Amino acid sequence: MVYLLHKSFDGEEKREEVVMAYGIMLSEMYRRDCWHVNAKDALDGEEEYLYSLNEAHLDMLIGNQVPHPHASLPMGHGRRETPSILRACASTADIPADIVKIYSYFHSNAPSQLLNYKILSSPSSTRHDRYKMLEYGDAGDDGDGDEVESWSLNLEVNPRLISNSESTLIDRPPPFSDQVLENVLENVLCFLTSRRDRNAASLVCKSWFNAEAQSRPELFIGNCYAVSPARAIFRFPRIRSLILKGKPRFADFNLVPSGWGASFSPWVAAMASAYPWLQRICLKRMTVTDADLALVACSFPSFRDLCLICCDGFTTAGLAAIAENCRCLHSLDLIENDVEDDEDEVVDWISRFPPGKTCLESLVFDCVRFIVNFEALEALVARSPSLWRLRVNEHVSVGFLCRLMAWAPQLTDLGTGSFSSLDEEDDFDDTLELAFKASKSLVCLSGFRDLAPEYLCAIYPVCTNLISLNFSYAQITAEQLKPVITNCHNLQILWILDSVRDEGLQMVAATCKKLRELRVFPLDATEDSEVSVSDVGLTAISEGCQKLQSILYFCQSMTNAAVVAMSKNCQDLVVFRLCIMGRHRPDHLTGEPMDEGFGAIVNNCKKLTRLAVSGLLTDKAFAYIGNYGKSVRTLSVAFAGNSDLGLSYVLEGCPNLQKLEIRDSPFGDSGLLSGSHHYYNMRFLWMSSCKISLKGCMEVARRLPLMGLEVITDSLEDDNNGVVEKLYMYRSLVGPRNDAPPFVKLL
Repeated sequence: MVYLLHKSFDGEEKREEVVMAYGIMLSEMYRRDCWHVNAKDALDGEEEYLYSLNEAHLDMLIGNQVPHPHASLPMGHGRRETPSILRACASTADIPADIVKIYSYFHSNAPSQLLNYKILSSPSSTRHDRYKMLEYGDAGDDGDGDEVESWSLNLEVNPRLISNSESTLIDRPPPFSDQVLENVLENVLCFLTSRRDRNAASLVCKSWFNAEAQSRPELFIGNCYAVSPARAIFRFPRIRSLILKGKPRFADFNLVPSGWGASFSPWVAAMASAYPWLQRICLKRMTVTDADLALVACSFPSFRDLCLICCDGFTTAGLAAIAENCRCLHSLDLIENDVEDDEDEVVDWISRFPPGKTCLESLVFDCVRFIVNFEALEALVARSPSLWRLRVNEHVSVGFLCRLMAWAPQLTDLGTGSFSSLDEEDDFDDTLELAFKASKSLVCLSGFRDLAPEYLCAIYPVCTNLISLNFSYAQITAEQLKPVITNCHNLQILWILDSVRDEGLQMVAATCKKLRELRVFPLDATEDSEVSVSDVGLTAISEGCQKLQSILYFCQSMTNAAVVAMSKNCQDLVVFRLCIMGRHRPDHLTGEPMDEGFGAIVNNCKKLTRLAVSGLLTDKAFAYIGNYGKSVRTLSVAFAGNSDLGLSYVLEGCPNLQKLEIRDSPFGDSGLLSGSHHYYNMRFLWMSSCKISLKGCMEVARRLPLMGLEVITDSLEDDNNGVVEKLYMYRSLVGPRNDAPPFVKLL
């Protein structure tokens, strides 16, 4: 079990909190008589850890899979006869350091009842020495640590497996209170912040399942239709933070019709009475009404943080309700939302914040396209001494920006607004530069929505300290970029438009050696737009920024050689998204498909979890992904492939695939059905403008009754003769949703 959890937990395997969790688990399983060791294998230097979970849960723990919706949780505690297939063997060299840390930690901190597991000496020692039990702190370490590295854990619980001549039986410790265990366990679980870690911990046994549910402070739901609000509340009764996602990602590209769903109303209505202590809500691609925001503001007295990303349905009236009634508000972050006021109905929401000193730490409203009350905003900033992030909208000119910065020199994250002056304003060159010089803590800079190039020199004083720079709204040239980027030696995140061309990217590569994330967006996203960045820029980045972990790169032309160079120079890549605008574009030098380039990415970048492919790709590229992309969790495909075989390669070869997005590709029913064995383990599948039929979708629905399948049309009049234009399939525990609009057909 130690071995299984050792392989299931995310992050650094030697973290102290995980080690503590191992120790509690060991004590629990030992006390409940769930462990026994095969003596013969122990003599050969290998222990078989046999445990009483069923086969499905063994597979889940080993493969870190998502449980089947019908799979029963491991509720039993007593020892049962364990079939031979349910075995996980681990070499004693796999976990010795963790075992020693467990032993040391509990010897110093745990009650005496928790210290009664024993350590067996190294398998390389003599047989006589191997039966000598080292108890408590007497480890026999001679000080150089060599012996410690080869110890293994031996929990002697089933004496029938060990002959009297070859072993010494250890008395089991006396049982101790379940309440003591649960109290200790809850204190241990609070150290686990990763959702995957907590999910793994909840599968150990019933007490871990219950303790994890009672102690989980944050709930993440990647699809609002995967579970009902009532079921989520019953499962996790003490949530203080909710992260909830709604529409598919292709809604960002207007591929999901308006009115599709993802309403926040049923969630907030259920949480209002169940979670009065709720402090944080983060929503992405949800439909949120003013009534929802008003209910949030009135239902949670300790509410602190609201983050809305790519949401719609609300107006400034809803923002006013939050500002007026949430007296403990720490952050209000509005990111890329569609705020739907009419010009004559805009509410002065900034002035609704209560008077006096505030707790505000973060205020982001750069997506709100209406003029704000600047005097009220200035007063709010002045009485918010803890404010560290401020991102204003395009109606805040450089003159107003200078005044805001004067009140908040402590800012570390600034969104500048328009970064140009109003017609009636004076020249602010010197004032703006002084404001930036005074902002010595500034490390993140964004905004520049209406950039006046003459003001760009004002940011030079802070460039040396910048970690993040977002020029994705600034149409700047390579010449304008040069004096800025040549001073950004500590930059780790850069978002930029392709107006800087390959020359600008070469400057980035020459200066930003610490760069971790790069996004290059198109100024003109049409297929026949002028070529701005190409394989030349990508090659320069791969050679100069070898610590790169994430890249999004829009371009008109690319070569296999440039992508292969990226795979060799930046092997720490976790995210690689190459978007070649235009359909089925090959290597522009050789005319060959882009198969070898993407094959090199999945082969050389072993940490890769997110991949977006485009250009002219054959089934060979998808065979590479299936063979080498074992860690890929999110795959986006556009205008690629030439038969169903390519989709089959991916669905059969990528065991960790969670999200699959496909558009304008020639995959049909055969490719769709080839993934029936894997869909229960995925969060969702999106296919649009492919060759799937209604008959094929209905067959998937018949095979997988617990999956939600939605056939989406753009209008009620669409008649495609049985061809499905858009398919959205997702894992669900509650069956078909009850709020589907007429243009959505549920299968």
